[in-house]
Amino acid sequence: MPRFDYLCDPDEIERQSFVQIRQITDLSRFDADQQQVAMRLIHTSGDPDIVRDLHFSPGAVVAGLAALEKGADVLCDIEMVSHGISKRYLHSPVLCFLNAPAVIDRARLARETRTMAAMEEWPAHLAGSIVVIGNAPTALFRLLDLLDDGAPRPALVIGMPVGFINAAESKQALWEVAPTEFQTPCITLLGRRGGSSLAAATLNALARMANGIRF
Repeated sequence: MPRFDYLCDPDEIERQSFVQIRQITDLSRFDADQQQVAMRLIHTSGDPDIVRDLHFSPGAVVAGLAALEKGADVLCDIEMVSHGISKRYLHSPVLCFLNAPAVIDRARLARETRTMAAMEEWPAHLAGSIVVIGNAPTALFRLLDLLDDGAPRPALVIGMPVGFINAAESKQALWEVAPTEFQTPCITLLGRRGGSSLAAATLNALARMANGIRF
């Protein structure tokens, strides 16, 4: 007889987790689709308060679902984001150029972050894509610069870089200009919180919904 009594069934663990999340969290400001994303972020972080900073521009979830159904490219700022995206429900290419030799050389010569240098590879893939930024505020700022210079518009930007320098500022800029000036829907966590796991979890929530899976 095992000493400790605990739940082992992964499906039941997930089901009960989402039951508890609904019980302890006020999700009333979100519509039904947005709630699926919000609950996935709570499930990933273990923090119901995180939804205070969660913001969706109008039509963001619908745009993301439509892009996934078309098999749109998914562009990630770092490998950790791409590795966190579950391929089980995803039928889209997941792209990250951070470790490409040309990107490494470009970053060294320009004395800029590799995430910034990797953005030079993005314009050919941006049109109709889903951008998932979970680590580097510089990547989010560079994306906004590209869009400001006339780069093709993504279908959705998931902007959740984390940190103390540029993170809150980059997400505030995304929230203020992407939906209006660039006609690009976005999902973001305002403030310093964020991270690769949360950005990937947002995409995973959309992929599950695109496959008819909801809690």
